[in-house]
Amino acid sequence: MLDVGKWPVFALLPPEELRLIRQACVFGSAANEALYVTVNDEVFALGTNCSGCLGLGDLQSTIEPRRIDTLCGKKIVSLSYGTGPHVVIATADGEVYAWGHNGYSQLGNGTTNHGLTPALVSTNLLSKRVTEVACGSHHTIALTTDGEVYAWGYNNSGQVGSGSTANQPTPRRVSSCLQNKVVVNIACGQLCSMAVLDNGEIYGWGYNCNGQLGLGNNGNQQTPCRIAALQGVNIVQVACGYAHTLALTDEGFVYAWGANSYGQLGTGNKSNQALPTLINTDKERGLLSFFSRMVEVAACHTSHTSAAKTQSGQVLMWGQCRGQAVASPHLTHFSTTDDVFACFATPAVTWHLLTVDGDDYLTVAQSLKREFDSPEISDLKFLVDGKCIHVHKALLKIRCEHFRALLNETDEESIEIHQFSYLVYRAFLEYLYTDTINLPPEDAIGLLDLATYYRETRLKRLCQETIKRGISEENAITLLSAAVKYEARDLEEFCFKFCVNHLTAVTQTQAFADMDHDLLKNFISKASRYGAFKN
Repeated sequence: MLDVGKWPVFALLPPEELRLIRQACVFGSAANEALYVTVNDEVFALGTNCSGCLGLGDLQSTIEPRRIDTLCGKKIVSLSYGTGPHVVIATADGEVYAWGHNGYSQLGNGTTNHGLTPALVSTNLLSKRVTEVACGSHHTIALTTDGEVYAWGYNNSGQVGSGSTANQPTPRRVSSCLQNKVVVNIACGQLCSMAVLDNGEIYGWGYNCNGQLGLGNNGNQQTPCRIAALQGVNIVQVACGYAHTLALTDEGFVYAWGANSYGQLGTGNKSNQALPTLINTDKERGLLSFFSRMVEVAACHTSHTSAAKTQSGQVLMWGQCRGQAVASPHLTHFSTTDDVFACFATPAVTWHLLTVDGDDYLTVAQSLKREFDSPEISDLKFLVDGKCIHVHKALLKIRCEHFRALLNETDEESIEIHQFSYLVYRAFLEYLYTDTINLPPEDAIGLLDLATYYRETRLKRLCQETIKRGISEENAITLLSAAVKYEARDLEEFCFKFCVNHLTAVTQTQAFADMDHDLLKNFISKASRYGAFKN
């Protein structure tokens, strides 16, 4: 459960009120404004209420939560805010509501009058269903179920994507290079906009003096431009800071570009980058272990802070962290990227709409994960290398044909395993509870052996993916040998190509010197057919 109490604006709410919160957002120049949604789908606001941004119908600040009647029951699915501030939401029905600062028409209602209560944004959107909204300092963009992007508001640098620098008073479709393309994710920096396509391409437009569009130059763009440097890289999520951009690939890598005066690109220095740069969040600095595949990147247009979360739940942060410049990704003890912004961002706002699960609710997957290797209600234990692993017979029978057959033939409460190591066997049993594996590539070879022996096809595939992510010049031959041994054809081909592409370094390793004679002969023969020895 997310602890909204980490944000000081919630500090005076009684515990019984905090327990009702299911969604929340903290915003404003001093993180002194907040909106939240309760379990009953009632919407409340509290804080300083600059420009009427609380949507309460007046300009009065409030230390006590006040209900926003217009939004109650609307089921908010996306929320974003500007620096005015103005606030924009999308509902489950695909409607868009906006209120707050409107000096640049960022509310999309055709005027520049501040909006004291949430108002439906209707122009060009009435027949559309909006799924996601994003705000820059004083402009707004919205994504529809059709994959179209609409934009309005401040446009001094082309951030509305209209082909001019005139402010846009009402929603206008961003076409140009996005015409006939399907957008799946959007984000805004202070004065720029970004869009990710369903084919993994990424486009940017607007202010670019810090290189935040990733185009290799510093010229503003009044229409969307594809980031050509990421050709062949499949982007799945984008996040924008004040003047920098983070992009997550389908393989779990993170690219960064733009302003870097606080180290927010995570490159180890403070030099701006006008082209996407791959961030090293991995083991070279001992930050993370083998399971460092990223599944989320986080940034907010009000700050210079960056964060990311790994597949195994580890959270990293870098950039401006409580006034310090952290130039390389730093491993934290946090469980969510939201905590990074609550504790270290300036201002300590939320980078997206928080969703808070109830205290007592665990999903089936979470419940199973919690009970793995817990002796309390287990009815079977495995003894491996003198150590116990506590499990449940019923689950093992459901999840694995090998155990279904084995446990139907025995009533034993303890089984000794000699063929596999404790680390490998525990990882196998944990996989049956969680559907994931957490092993370094070298140990994943042992698990690959087990998966082959037990005919666990999916586990075998996961092991191969883990090994692929951890391949290096030092271990490439070892991994290739394992792939051949366990008849993992895709992995074998992957390791072989890696060896050929890094041939000079690989052939100088001890593993190559110790290579099996037949494997060496086959490797040289195949490499020569690939033209590896032409030079």
